[in-house]
Order: sequence, then C-alpha cells, then structure tokens
Amino acid sequence: MPGNYRRGLGQGAGRRRRSFGSCAVLVGPWPVIARPATEVIPDLAGDPGRILALVGGGGKTTLLHALGRHHGNRSVLTTTTRMGADQHGDAQVVVGCDRRELVTALEGHRPVLVWGRIDGDKAVGVSPELPATWLDLVDYVVVEADGARGLPAKAPGRHEPALPDGPTDVLAVIGADALDRVIADQCHRPLRVAAVIGCSPYERLDPVRAAILLSHPDGARRGVDNGFGVVVTKVSSINQPLVDRLVAAMAEQLPGVPMHLIADQYAG
Repeated sequence: MPGNYRRGLGQGAGRRRRSFGSCAVLVGPWPVIARPATEVIPDLAGDPGRILALVGGGGKTTLLHALGRHHGNRSVLTTTTRMGADQHGDAQVVVGCDRRELVTALEGHRPVLVWGRIDGDKAVGVSPELPATWLDLVDYVVVEADGARGLPAKAPGRHEPALPDGPTDVLAVIGADALDRVIADQCHRPLRVAAVIGCSPYERLDPVRAAILLSHPDGARRGVDNGFGVVVTKVSSINQPLVDRLVAAMAEQLPGVPMHLIADQYAG
C-alpha cells in the first residue's frame, strides 16, 4: 500500500502528517473532513502487486465495487466469504475460478469479479490462497474478506476474517451510523463486540469504544500483520462530531493509522 500502510506505527498521539497515496492524512484530535467516495477511492487504491482485504462492516461491498471501477480491467475483485448473488455491480462475473476464463474476461474493459460458485441467492467466495495467484495477471486484487450481515460494525467470529494469503493490506470499514447506538442493535456478533470492548452489549458504541474495536487484535485487526487503515462510511453533518471523537480516539489507540472518511451521499 502507499506509504504508511506498511510503515511502522508512530509513537505517541501528537499531531503528525502521514503520506498516503497522492495525499497526506492528518491524524489527531481535530476534525478530519469527510469527502465523497469518488475523491476518497484514489487514496485507497494501493500499490500494484499487493492484495487489499476489506473487513468489518459499514459498506465493504460498495467499497469493493468502487475500487473496481477505479482500477478497471487492471483489477480482480473477489470474496473469501459470501455475498449476494445480485451484488455484482457492473463487473464481469467469472464463476468457478477457471484461470483461462479469467484471462479472457480481463481482455474486456470492466473489472472482473470472481466467485467460487453460486448457491441460491448467495455467491460463495474463493479459497484464501487463490487471490495471490492472480497477481501475475493484474495490478490489483481486492478481496471482501469478512461478513457483517448488512450491519455497520462487527467483531470477528472464531474463524474470521478470511484473510487471503500473500502480500495483503487490510482496510477496516465501519459505518458512522453505528456510533453512539446500542451495540446489540447495530453490531454483528454483539456479544463478541462487547467482549472485545469490555462492556455490555446493551451499552452504546461510543467513539472511544469504537476505536477500541477497530484497533484491538481481537477486533478489526484480527490476523493483521502488515498494513492497516480505517474507512468510516456514511459520515454526515449530524454524526460528524461523533466521527471527530472517533478519529481522536484512534490517534490515541493507534497513532498514525490512516483514517478515511466517506460522506453519506444521502445526507441532506
């Protein structure tokens, strides 16, 4: 990933500027401005030759397809879990992981989405070792490596996330609509969320607790041993103060972690 995805985390929570792709991310206890997804996506694009895995909740599939549109036929999209069979976006779908079919699909102009098989209304993903084998065909491989059942936040289960093998960087996604809401109502695996944070599932996921969830090795950083960043989706003028507190808390928990805020396109 660009710059500080693979850089060692800085020390202390003081104000610092970190390079990230074509922009600089300012991390610290002050407002970070949310931007439209079209402006944020280029900053998440990554370095050629590495896999980008999306974990957490809050819009991973939307982000997967946005990255695919940005990269075009230089990318392969996939999942190592399950997704709706209707969630193919505008990608060319390849079912069955046949390499020759994949090569043919990449001759088009659209991103290619690979599924292992289709089971009713669900698309079943590929095995974690497969995405790395595509790096000799394309510049970018993006993997949805976690499931959240449509909820904006989660903690991983015993066998989650299904991170791919090979050179992988991880983006943890959380929806701002989870902040200050009751954990049992807004989080997938609420008992796991509560256990990671150290509270009751009937308490609220305030920004400090959300930062613990995102930074904890049994939370969003489960299995992460390389680059790591956070994307907050559905940021609006209403929840911006809560998001500001989340950014400040993340600066305390993981100094220097890249934070990217995506504005809610439906907010007034």
